[in-house]
Amino acid sequence: MLYLVPTPIGNLEDITLRALRILREVNLILAEDTRKTSILLKHYEITTPLIAYHQHNEHSLTPHLAERIGKGENIALVTDAGTPGISDPGFLLVRECIAKGIKTECLPGATALIPALVNSGLPCDSFYFEGFLPHKKGRNKIMESLKNETCTMVFYESPFRLLKTLELFVATFGAERKAAVSRELSKLHEENARGTLAELIAHFSTSTIKGEIVIVVAGMEG
Repeated sequence: MLYLVPTPIGNLEDITLRALRILREVNLILAEDTRKTSILLKHYEITTPLIAYHQHNEHSLTPHLAERIGKGENIALVTDAGTPGISDPGFLLVRECIAKGIKTECLPGATALIPALVNSGLPCDSFYFEGFLPHKKGRNKIMESLKNETCTMVFYESPFRLLKTLELFVATFGAERKAAVSRELSKLHEENARGTLAELIAHFSTSTIKGEIVIVVAGMEG
């Protein structure tokens, strides 16, 4: 079986007992970055074999891994943080296993998306998740398609591109659109900044920006 196992997005305590059991019992763990996953495994004294599985080798490794699972091995897939497949590797292997009739199971667990959305104070009864915007090609087209979106919108971004992306949002949605920026979720220096897009730009223009970013933007009012 293929297990998709969410891992903590910061605080190492944010992992389920079931996830720890699975990571101990499987034959192999696939990790986006073995160095980062090794820290987690060492913390919980898990000695399961570990190999790298990331965007640069997933196309070549996927058929071989699906074949191993099909022959009876149990394999767990983890990413650097959060749930595999959400803006991280995972989709290709899941698709391959399903096509071959191999059972897959995704454990519930950590993700940056939901805490940032719920903590934003913006409506979360329905929402649109975009993930990372493309750096160049297709970026403007996506923003144009979201211009009249009425649901709350959620984006992932790097700290290096936060201000540029907020400025793009101002150009698309207007400076007074309500939004929230969450960074370093579950970590010691977690920050949740809320306000208009203009206020958020002013805030982050005067501070050093570190950590993974989640941006939540209010939808257009009807």
